[in-house]
Amino acid sequence: MRFILLTRRKLAILFSCVLIGAISLIVATTTADQVVATVSEPREIPIYYVDTDEKVCALSFDAAWGNEQTNTLLDILDEYEIKSTFFLVKQWVDQYPDDVKEIAARGHDVGNHSATHPHMASLTSDEQIKEIGDCNAAVEELTGSRPTLFRAPYGEYDNKLVQNLRDNGMYCVQWNIDSLDWKDPSPGEMVKRIREKLCPGSIILMHNGAKNTPEALPQIIEMIQGEGYTIVPISAILPEGDYYTDHEGKMILR
Repeated sequence: MRFILLTRRKLAILFSCVLIGAISLIVATTTADQVVATVSEPREIPIYYVDTDEKVCALSFDAAWGNEQTNTLLDILDEYEIKSTFFLVKQWVDQYPDDVKEIAARGHDVGNHSATHPHMASLTSDEQIKEIGDCNAAVEELTGSRPTLFRAPYGEYDNKLVQNLRDNGMYCVQWNIDSLDWKDPSPGEMVKRIREKLCPGSIILMHNGAKNTPEALPQIIEMIQGEGYTIVPISAILPEGDYYTDHEGKMILR
């Protein structure tokens, strides 16, 4: 009787070991499959700057909240005969329609910065498409032109966002120089930061509502021009044709 009980105990232990081993194998296999799938899926990278030998760069302004400084910035740009790119959130477009028209009338790019300024990577593909489409429709209604440039709020993106934009004939545009104007640095600090990172094909991020941007903008323009660069809108810096982006986000023609 004692022998039988011992045998059953051994069988139970053996069964438990086999069960644990099987579960571990399943988990390991599933994890490995997930890793392989992740590795095999190429990372879609937006445009951060452009591959060019010409000393050209682009200024861009994101507009999501506030409007106190927009006309001042437009006047400064006019004074220096500079055209730039404004990325607008639909909520901003709805609140300041006359300024949207003014931006377009003065010859600047009007880009899409989403409808509600969400974290785009957290949205489903359909939700992303709606964010893009709603803002495009609002801008087109006021300006007569459909945006072809998109900047993701917070700079956050994923593969499906880049692909959705490509499917809609649009470019996903980031930046390789952040002025950090949203942190309220001094104009001198902004100029220094941009000078240190400036290179042919650079795209510079600024905001229409940052405290020191109006004061800094003339100094930034003069510094860039003093370095021998021409400032153009993003639409003018992007080359036409089939392209890819490298691991740094440099846009390169094939």
